[in-house]
Amino acid sequence: MIQILLSIATFVSTSLGGLFSIRHKDRLHLIMGFTAGVLLGVVFFDIFPEIITQLRTNGFDSTGVMIALVLGFFVFHILEKSIAIHHAHEEDYADHKHPQIGIASALALAGHSFMDGIGIGLGFQVSPSVGILVAVAVIAHDFTDGMNTVTLMLRNKNSLKQAKWFLLLDAVTPVLGALSTLFFTVPASFLVLYLGFFAGFLLYIGASDILPEAHSTRSSYKTILLTIFGALLIFTITRFT
Repeated sequence: MIQILLSIATFVSTSLGGLFSIRHKDRLHLIMGFTAGVLLGVVFFDIFPEIITQLRTNGFDSTGVMIALVLGFFVFHILEKSIAIHHAHEEDYADHKHPQIGIASALALAGHSFMDGIGIGLGFQVSPSVGILVAVAVIAHDFTDGMNTVTLMLRNKNSLKQAKWFLLLDAVTPVLGALSTLFFTVPASFLVLYLGFFAGFLLYIGASDILPEAHSTRSSYKTILLTIFGALLIFTITRFT
């Protein structure tokens, strides 16, 4: 049951990250710059290496993973732009609110967090040492997951109350994911496709959504440096874990 205890630590880490974003919401553009770097770091330094490892270990063909990645990218792109098209006939220069985009983004991150919990549980199915290493990595970057969830909700004009509810969802899902692995096992072929799909999701959210928004009104070298720092932080975490 140690995997369940470790998954509870992810709840604490995610909650603290979200509360940090709420406290500093007046500097949301800086947080968004950092968040974009974190998401890109997770994709390139966490998810992609795991995909490569899975492909090599199991002898899978990379075509399916690349298709899943492109699908993940375009699913969110189509969802976001469809919402924007729906509102295209509103007043041309109004400051429109599209909270659905924030909700979809937060749900995507919650799905990722759920799979983080599954990763912890499956790691312990391999061995206790592997499970602990996976759990340390998840706990370390779940702080930024909480930041990301709140940032995405507030950036898309959702209320603070809604942001807190989705923060709670993101904090709970790793625990639920870890609990679920007590009842089933996931074939490696499915896991690697999931990783590709969510890499595409996060790649779009980071590079095409959050990063442009971070520079839309207050572009600065400080924002650029925070984006780089976010990516380097995840690089450092993955090297040590």
